[in-house]
Amino acid sequence: MPINRPDLQSLEVIAAGYGLKVPPSELTQYRDAIHGALEAWDVVEAAHNEIAPQSPDRAWSRPSEAENPWGAWYVKTEIQEREDGPLAGQRVVVKDNTSVAGVPMMNGSRTLEGFTPSYDATVVSRLLAAGAVITGKTVCEDLCMSAGSHTSNPGPVRNPWDPSRSSGGSSSGSGVLVATGEADLAISGDQGGSIRIPAAWLGLVGHKPTWGLVPYTGAMPVENSLDHLGPTARTVADAAKLLGVIAGPDGLDPRQPRTWEPVDYVAESARGARGLRVGVVTEGFGHANSDPRVDEAVRARAESLRSAGVSVEEVSIPWHRMAPALFAVIAFEGGLTQLVEGNAFGTGWKGRYDEDMLAFYGAQWRESPDQLPASVKMAMLNGRHTRDVAFGRHYAMARNLERTLSAAYDEALSRYDVLVMPTSPIAASPLPGSDASVLEVLAVGSEQLVNTSAFDVTGHPACSVPAGMVDGLPVGMMVVGKQFDDATVLRVARAVEDEAGGFPRLPGHEETT
Repeated sequence: MPINRPDLQSLEVIAAGYGLKVPPSELTQYRDAIHGALEAWDVVEAAHNEIAPQSPDRAWSRPSEAENPWGAWYVKTEIQEREDGPLAGQRVVVKDNTSVAGVPMMNGSRTLEGFTPSYDATVVSRLLAAGAVITGKTVCEDLCMSAGSHTSNPGPVRNPWDPSRSSGGSSSGSGVLVATGEADLAISGDQGGSIRIPAAWLGLVGHKPTWGLVPYTGAMPVENSLDHLGPTARTVADAAKLLGVIAGPDGLDPRQPRTWEPVDYVAESARGARGLRVGVVTEGFGHANSDPRVDEAVRARAESLRSAGVSVEEVSIPWHRMAPALFAVIAFEGGLTQLVEGNAFGTGWKGRYDEDMLAFYGAQWRESPDQLPASVKMAMLNGRHTRDVAFGRHYAMARNLERTLSAAYDEALSRYDVLVMPTSPIAASPLPGSDASVLEVLAVGSEQLVNTSAFDVTGHPACSVPAGMVDGLPVGMMVVGKQFDDATVLRVARAVEDEAGGFPRLPGHEETT
C-alpha cells in the first residue's frame, strides 16, 4: 500500500527532534518535496511485492505441558523434503531466532510474538536438502540477549541435570532438546557465547564457527559483526556432520568469503590429533568469579591429551582479559544501533533483509517498549548515554582495538594449533526467582561470558566440549583455532572425546543415539 504522507505537524515534530529550526514557509516546501519523493517508496514496494515469496502451508503445533517439561519447545513440526542425504532421517530442531517459513517465530520475545516468516533461512534450506527432518523450533532467550535461560518467553528453560538451574543461553532450548535426546541435532546461535554456554552446562558439543563460515541469512540479527549460527550435538562427529551441511557461501550474506573450498569436517575430525600443539591460555583461568574446580577439571582434560600424542603447554595472552570490555562496548552501542534503533537489521550491509520481520518487530517494540528484557533496556540506556556524550567514539575505539586483540590470538596460534580454556568459569548457576532484582537478572545472564565473548568479537572458531563434572553438573572446555580452520578445532575436540571415552549423558538417557 502507498506509504503514509506526512503533514506539517509531523514534520515539525521530526525537525524538533533534530534541533532544526525550519520556518513554516520552508517546512511547507519540504512537505511538498517529500510528498513527491515518496513516490519512489511506492514504486519500490510494488516491485518488491512482485518477487516476495509466499509463505508455505506447513503444519505445526504447540506442545502440551506434558510434552515440554523443561520449557525447551516453542512449536513442534515434522518437515522433511527428501529421504536421502547426509542428514537423512535426522531429527533437527532450530533455534527460534532462525526462520522456518510458515512456522511461527518469537525469538523468545513478546516483541515478535505473532510473526510468521515467509521464507526459510539458508541453514534451514540446507538441512532440508540434506534429508533432515525439522521437528520444531526451540525456545531461546528474549531477543538472544542473555547467556542464561531465565529471560525467555513463554518461560525459563530448565536444566535437566538439575531443574533448579539454568540451561545456559541464549540457545537454551536447542541444548536441552539435544541433551534429552528429543532431537538428534540443533541449529543454535551465538553472539557472546550462546552456542557454547548451553553446551558446557549440558554436557554437549557446541561449535561456534568462524565468523562468516555459516550464512546468517534468515536469522534475526543482534549485531552483524557478532552474529553466528552453528551446530549443537552430542558428539563431535555429529557436530562436524551438521557443520559440513550448513557451511559455505550462499551469495546473500556479505560477511561470507566470496570463494570457499568445501571441507569434509567429519573426516578431518577423525584424523586424530597426534603431533598437534595445544596452548592452555593462562588468562582463561582464575577470573574473579571462577570456580577453582572448573579450572581444575579443564586443566586435567587438557593434560589428558598428552596420551594422544599432543603437545600441551601453558601460554600467556594478556589481551584476553581485555576482551570482555571490548565486547561490552560493541554489544551495547552496536546493539542499540542495530537491534533497537535499526529494528534488528539496521542498514548499510549488502545482504538479504527480512522486510516483514523488520517492520513487525519495529512496530511491536515501539508499541510496548516495556516488554523488552532487562538486557535490552540496559543496552538502550547505557548505549544511548555513551552515544549522546561521546557520539560513538568508544564503539570506534573498541572496533580498532579488536584488531589488536585478534592479532594477540593469531600470534599465539602461530605457535600452537589450538588454544584451550574453560568455556564458562562456573557450572550451571541457579535460575533467578520471579522476584529477582534487575541487577541479579543482568548478572546471571552475563557472568559466564568472560571467555566466550572474545571470539564473537574476533570471529575465531571456538568449540565447547565436556571437560568433566563438578557437583554432578557438566563443565566445558573451549577449543579455539585459526580463522577458517574449524577442522583442526574439531580434530582436537574429537581427541578430547576419545580420551574421555565419550561425553556424559543425562541419567536415563545413556543409550540415546
